[in-house]
Amino acid sequence: MIDVPKKFYNIQSVLEIPPPTGDNLKLLPSIFPKGFLGQEMCKEKFVSIPEEVRDVYRTYRPTPLVRAERLEKFLDLPNGIKIFYKREDVTPSGSHKINSALMQAYLAKQEGFKRIATETGAGQWGTALSIACKIFGLDCSVYMVRCSYNQKPYRKVLMRLFGAEIFSSPSKLTKFGRNVLKKMPNTSGSLGIAIGEALEDTIKHNDTVYALGSVLNCVLMHQTIIGMEVKDQLKEIGERPDSMIGCVGGGSNFAGFMLPFVENKMNGENIDFIAVEPKSCPTLTKADYKYDYGDTAKLTPLLKMFSLGYDFIPPAIHAGGLRYHGMAPIISALIKNGLIRAKAYDQIEVFKAGKLFSEIECLIPAPETCHAIKAAIDEALKAKKNNEKKTIVFIYSGHGLLDLKGYEDFLDGKLKTS
Repeated sequence: MIDVPKKFYNIQSVLEIPPPTGDNLKLLPSIFPKGFLGQEMCKEKFVSIPEEVRDVYRTYRPTPLVRAERLEKFLDLPNGIKIFYKREDVTPSGSHKINSALMQAYLAKQEGFKRIATETGAGQWGTALSIACKIFGLDCSVYMVRCSYNQKPYRKVLMRLFGAEIFSSPSKLTKFGRNVLKKMPNTSGSLGIAIGEALEDTIKHNDTVYALGSVLNCVLMHQTIIGMEVKDQLKEIGERPDSMIGCVGGGSNFAGFMLPFVENKMNGENIDFIAVEPKSCPTLTKADYKYDYGDTAKLTPLLKMFSLGYDFIPPAIHAGGLRYHGMAPIISALIKNGLIRAKAYDQIEVFKAGKLFSEIECLIPAPETCHAIKAAIDEALKAKKNNEKKTIVFIYSGHGLLDLKGYEDFLDGKLKTS
């Protein structure tokens, strides 16, 4: 029986990440708990998970690693090609996001804060943080990107059930939000805008800290309990991964899934890490590697990352969690060092993959997750064509039960090829 890991794995112990820079570094102590900042800069290989957090993890972890036997049969794959997926959709929030939300809420509570402000794209992070705040007795305020706020009404209901307050971003509650609305009254919003609003809210209230669902080093580290479980689960069944695949917006689910395997590759093991993004927000496949702001209000320090520009606003695709202008510095450094590679897909082709997966495996994936499914199918068919043996593992990062508007638009032929 595999137990919940006692420690997070920290890739910064073996990989040099360019540090943040800029005048806004001085704002960090007024934004984050001290414990969070300590984890962000930590170089230790393993960071202990507090027992109070592990107690909650035990209610849903370890999550299942499942072999996609029906999908393999449908694709007519030979015996040497196997597909597995790690099911983060079975968590209380329906995605991987709660793994970091619980840790961040715990740190805020330990230091006496009363409220957490945050942003959310598709609503997965906002849902996870609202649950975590309820567990640890904190108030929660969520700035939700306008297009997802309108597309996914039941995400708002879910957050409200756990006591959170939700605002469509850009909003009239912040000075930055009002300025954006004045310039772009019909904007679909962006994660960069929503982050800026949440940061302004945080800075103005002494009892409030900010929580981020992706991008920063320690957020990715919190998610490594996923990959550490996968290591144990594959070992238990006598398998090793040839390809590891995940969708990427800011990078947290993919990173948490594959980072514990990076040292294996550094030591000569042949593992193909594939990060999959939307063509409408091609951060890894078309953007420059540079220092840039993490938010549109320019309140964050400058981060070294692949970025489309802090003021980039992507089309209002249904995969709202993948509409971020930048990429986590850790993922960016791994791409730059040639340790992982990236692919991009159009939203119509990923919804086709999601519909197929729903029909064959009887699970409805989130639009974000459909990107990983599409890549896994492509890799399997490529291996079949080339007569290769291959074990493909992808992260099923969240369910799509509250994303049915996207599936409806797909079935009705209303999706745009973006």
